[in-house]
Amino acid sequence: MDLVDFHGDCLCYSYSRCLQAFQFKGEIKIHLENQVAIVTGAGRGIGKAIAIAFAAEGADVVATARTTEEIKNTCHEIEALGRQGLAIPTDVTKVEQIGEMVEKAVSYFGKIDILVNNAGIIKLRPVLELTEAEWDRVIDTNLKGVFLCSQAAAKHMIKQNHGKIINIASIGAHIGSPGGAAYATSKGGIIQLTKVLAVELGKYNINVNAVSPGLTMTAMADYLMKERPNAQDTGRIPLGRLAKPEDIANAVLYLASTASDYVTGQEIIVDGGSLVINPRLIKPVG
Repeated sequence: MDLVDFHGDCLCYSYSRCLQAFQFKGEIKIHLENQVAIVTGAGRGIGKAIAIAFAAEGADVVATARTTEEIKNTCHEIEALGRQGLAIPTDVTKVEQIGEMVEKAVSYFGKIDILVNNAGIIKLRPVLELTEAEWDRVIDTNLKGVFLCSQAAAKHMIKQNHGKIINIASIGAHIGSPGGAAYATSKGGIIQLTKVLAVELGKYNINVNAVSPGLTMTAMADYLMKERPNAQDTGRIPLGRLAKPEDIANAVLYLASTASDYVTGQEIIVDGGSLVINPRLIKPVG
C-alpha cells in the first residue's frame, strides 16, 4: 500500500512511513509534575482521593470546600507527599467566593493547569414533594457551581493557552431514578455543559471532559443506601463491587495528564459496568 485516496484527495504517505510515524515508543506515563490543580469538594470522598492522587503524581493542589477543617486535613496529606497544598474554603454557589478562590490560587502558584469540578450534593425527593428551595440548592451546587468555577478558571487558562477541566457527573444522568429529579437533572446538565465548554475552549488548547461515577463508597453513598437499601446490591454490577474513590481518581488522572491531550468533550463512565448490563439478567433483590 503506497497511496491512500479519500474522495479524490491524494495523501502521499507510504504505509511504511505511517508505521514509522506511529511507532510506539516506551510506556505511557500519567504524571503531573509541577502542575497546579484546583479540586472542589476536596475535603472528603472522591474529591479528596483526586487531590491526593494528583499530589502523588507531582502536582500542587488547591483544595476547596465549605468545611475548612476537612480541606486542611487534605492539604496535610498532600504535603506529606512532598507537594504543596493550599486550603481555600469556598462555597461554589457564590460567584464572589469562587472569584476570590481562583485569584488566590493564581497569586500563590502563578497559574492554574487543572480544574476538577467535584463539589456536589444529593437530595432524593419525589417530584410532587420536592420544594423549590431543595431544587435550587441541588442545581446551584452541582450545576451552577461547575459553570461558575469553569468560567473563572478558564479566563486564566486562556491566557496560558492550555488547561484541563474535568467535571464529575454521575451515571444518575443516564437513568430515571425515582426521587432523583434535581440530582439527575444537575448531572445531565454537567455532561451537556462539558460538551459546550469543550467546543468553545478548544481553540485555546483547553480540554474539557467529564467522569461519571457509579455508586462509590463515600458519605453520599451512605445516604443513598440508607434511603434505598437495594442500591448496594453488587449483583447489579458486572464487576461485582462498588467503586472506591480511588477508581474515580484514576480516570480523572488520565484526563488531567498529557496522555489525554487529544480527548475533549467526552464522558468516561466509571461504574463497573452497571449501565451496560441487561436488566433482565439481574436477580430480584430480597
